[in-house]
Order: sequence, then structure tokens, then C-alpha cells
Amino acid sequence: MDGPIWLLTDAAMDVHQAPGHPERPDRRAAAAAGVRDAAGERLVETAFAPASDDEIAAVHDARVVAILEEADRRGGAWLDPDTYVVAGSWDASRLAAGATVRAARAVIAGEAQVAFAAVRPPGHHASATRPSGFCLINHVAVAVAALRADGSARRIAIVDWDVHHGDGTQAIFDADADLCYASTHQWPLYPGTGQVADRGVGEAAGTKHNRPLDPGSGDAAFVAAWVDELLPAVEAFEPEAILVSAGYDAHRRDPLAHLAVTEDGFAAVARELGDVRRRLGLPGVALTLEGGYDLDALRSSVAATVAALVAAS
Repeated sequence: MDGPIWLLTDAAMDVHQAPGHPERPDRRAAAAAGVRDAAGERLVETAFAPASDDEIAAVHDARVVAILEEADRRGGAWLDPDTYVVAGSWDASRLAAGATVRAARAVIAGEAQVAFAAVRPPGHHASATRPSGFCLINHVAVAVAALRADGSARRIAIVDWDVHHGDGTQAIFDADADLCYASTHQWPLYPGTGQVADRGVGEAAGTKHNRPLDPGSGDAAFVAAWVDELLPAVEAFEPEAILVSAGYDAHRRDPLAHLAVTEDGFAAVARELGDVRRRLGLPGVALTLEGGYDLDALRSSVAATVAALVAAS
């Protein structure tokens, strides 16, 4: 397969910023540059709409939406010590969720082999009932709900290689037997969740897969966790779509964590993920940006990921 590589991004998201905060507009630009570096002539930069009220309401409680809208209208607020809203943050978050929805639909429809939503703020710490950890809307969860609502897919896998456990994502889908969630993350580290025993609840038990990594773990441990265990679990689940919470703060140069993954590690996992996608007969893989706070590492790691996904086909 030799399909297009889509980039979905918008500088309008950059209005969301607070002085000195590590989650800053330059991150979006760095990730977008990484996609362009890898895509070459296959690049397609496409427009997209903000996530609709109904798409957001399918995941987030009305009270949470009201809090975010009101904080935005009043000019901003700190929701916790790490998570902020400024005037324009609500629109930026809706754009980020909309980009993630469009990326997911593009790969389901075979419009793109790889669709990368280079967005901010990130999303995987936001639960149905509260924003947290830099995150306001859970973009990948909104995309799952959108695919289900339009009948594109029901059985979906989320691959999350951010250095922090996606506690919001797992909380939203913990009892959902049609959602496979797989995550590597540093332990101990914020948010303090994602133990091996956290495998889902009720009928969904066994569909959630967490592999904490010790501080200092590098490519060997990271790649082994994915290749030996997590991606085989994703493949055995036989999803109709694969969405990636693509965080790059596990990189050895990242200032907010203590893993030692390199571009080679991200490329190795992406290559194996591409092979899984091919064996399952899926048209493509959609990714949405989560963490990653060293700009050079972010750009080069995104480029390595996209290039490896394409090379696996």
C-alpha cells in the first residue's frame, strides 16, 4: 500500500497558552514539521471542522463542558496546578478533537494510510467528569465515539505510548468490552495509575493492557513491551480501527520524565504496529499528539514514527 499521509493541524490551537507552561504552541509546530519531514510528496494537509457538541457530549459530562465554556468566557482559569484555560482554549480543544475525529475517519475510509493530528492541548488525561494533566477534552475518546456513532467501527483499539498513563482514556472505557487499550508508561510517575492488574472491569476484563516501565528504561524495554506483549494483544483483539495516543515524552531528552527511549525505539514500535495493521487488513492508522516537551526530540520522533508506519506496509 502506498497511500497518502495526512497532516491535520491548525495554528488557531496556539491561542491556548500560559507563560512558562511546558505545553506550549511550539509543540504543535514541531510535531507538524515531523510529519512533513517524513511524508515528502505523499503529504496531504487537509482542513477539518471542530468537534460538534454532540460528539463531545458522547464522552464528556455536560457539567464539565459548562465549566470549560464558562472559564473560557471569563478569560481563563487554572483548573488544577497543571491544567489551565485561557480565552480561546475551548475552541482550540474542539479543533483538536475535530482533527482527531477526521484523522480516524480518513484511515477507516482508506483516504489515508497514515493520518496524524498534530494538535494541542493534549487529551488522554481528561476523563468524562474532569479535565486534568494539561488536558481539557479527551480527543481520542471523542474519535472512538464518533466512529461508533456513524457506523464506521465498533471494535476499536487505542495504542498509547505517552510516558504517562492515559488515566482519562482508561476510565472512560474501563467497562467497555469493545475497546482495547494498551499503554506503556513510566512508573512511578503522574498520574499514579496503570498497573499491570488494571485490565478492565466486568465484561471488559482483559481488554486493557498496562505495562509500567522503570525510570531509566530505554529502547530495549520499550520495544520489548510492545512487540512481545502489547501489540500481540491488540492484534488478537481484532479491532476494526487502531487509534494512537502518540506522546513522545518517553524520549531520553524530554524534561518532564525519566525514560530513555530514542527515535529508533519509536520507529521500531511503529514498524511493528504497521505490520499489525497490515495483517488485520486495516486501511491505515490514525495518530493524535499527546505529550512530548523537547521540541527537537518531538519533531524527529514524529518523523521516525510516520516513516516507520509507511515502511511497514
